[in-house]
Amino acid sequence: MKKYFLQLYQFNAWANQKVMKCLIDQQVKNEKAISLMGHIAAAEMLWLHRIKGLPKPDVKLWSSYSLPELATMLEKADANWVAYVQSTENFDRELNYTNYTGDPFTNNVESIMIHTVNHASYHRAQVALLLRQTGFEPVNTDFITYDRVVRGQLKN
Repeated sequence: MKKYFLQLYQFNAWANQKVMKCLIDQQVKNEKAISLMGHIAAAEMLWLHRIKGLPKPDVKLWSSYSLPELATMLEKADANWVAYVQSTENFDRELNYTNYTGDPFTNNVESIMIHTVNHASYHRAQVALLLRQTGFEPVNTDFITYDRVVRGQLKN
């Protein structure tokens, strides 16, 4: 599973950076699109802190961030996730935690890790739709596109 998770989180980092570059290059000011990317960054940090047994990070799940703040948050969250996957051998364990509102839950770490990337993909798709609806050009963040880039079949 380690190879799978490493590939998954490297893809997630690539996709987040592609969207951030798109937002910055086109000087997008759409508050909803920026808020969605902030939500991705905050959720990624929150889940990683839970999995690692760290205190809750000082982030809000829904907040306003500047594009430079957001780029830094996502770079940090993505780098920390990749480092975590690289340094961990077994993700098949149960995690007891409380959600953002304090409700207790138990989930398998593997399920949480899959959820976190799927959650980001879902919200990146919302950002792409918002961009297109407001006259901007979204970027392709499909996994197969990432794989083609990694294989040298497409330019990044």
